[in-house]
Amino acid sequence: MHIRKRVMVTGGAGFLGSHLCDRLLDDGHDVLCVDNFFTGTKDNIAHLMDHVHFELMRHDVTFPLYVEVDQIYNLACPASPVHYQRHPVQTTKTSVHGAIHMLGLARRVGARILQASTSEVYGDPQVHPQSEDYWGHVNPTGPRSCYDESKRCAETLFFDYHRQHQLEIKVARIFNTYGPRMDPEDGRVVSNFIVQALTNQPITIYGTGEQTRSFCFVDDLIEAFVRLMGSPPEFPGPVNLGNPGEFTMRELAELVIELTGSRSPLETHPLPEDDPRQRCPDIQLARERLGWEPRVPLAEGLKKTIAYFDELLGQRSVSPS
Repeated sequence: MHIRKRVMVTGGAGFLGSHLCDRLLDDGHDVLCVDNFFTGTKDNIAHLMDHVHFELMRHDVTFPLYVEVDQIYNLACPASPVHYQRHPVQTTKTSVHGAIHMLGLARRVGARILQASTSEVYGDPQVHPQSEDYWGHVNPTGPRSCYDESKRCAETLFFDYHRQHQLEIKVARIFNTYGPRMDPEDGRVVSNFIVQALTNQPITIYGTGEQTRSFCFVDDLIEAFVRLMGSPPEFPGPVNLGNPGEFTMRELAELVIELTGSRSPLETHPLPEDDPRQRCPDIQLARERLGWEPRVPLAEGLKKTIAYFDELLGQRSVSPS
């Protein structure tokens, strides 16, 4: 028998959060979407506003929140380098204060809580691929550290609440994820390349273009979230969630050009400070404990993402300035 749960998603109007809200509603739950629209947008959840089991609350998680819920997915935090480097203090406060307030809420109402952590906790890794037992190689004072270190601190808080208060926690370390509803100006490589290709601008590659990333389609990641939240209490994580297929930046650029039929040339720029050379998840733990692995090939996911951006850019070109 299906039990309808009351599920809160912080950062629910963001890229990942909005897809998670879709999935939870499809699964028959009541969804409370919490967002202060610092980086999220109502456009991502406009199609849900009339859904009888969907509720939107404008709230900043750096302040306490008092609601009754059964589960919490804590996704609130700027996640793109453009946003978090522009607002580093707010980013740290969102991750750390937000974790404290959401953990306090979970403890108060007896909710299970999932933390959307990140592969950035591994920094510029000296181990490849990265498994969950690797402690990372992180610069605590660099331009990316507001995000890296605040996410590491949030993980610490989650495990301390788990040990001290027996709170049921789940910690997901998310690797590069892409798909429809990405912000075209978020500075991430997939959105950058697609927008540049669709507008026939030069595609910017940093360094030699030989640095690698792995790319997970959003539907695959959301499936992993739901499986992790439903996994046994004795498995808190952390668990890597991402696609272990590895591509160089140059390979990604060439694939985007091919799929868009673009005339964009490749243009190289100096490598940004602390930019990781390799980022690839070891997902053996997710396979074993969640029975999960990504299913959407990069080319297939890119086609869906390109179609989204193509429509979005078309709307912008005809809308009033």
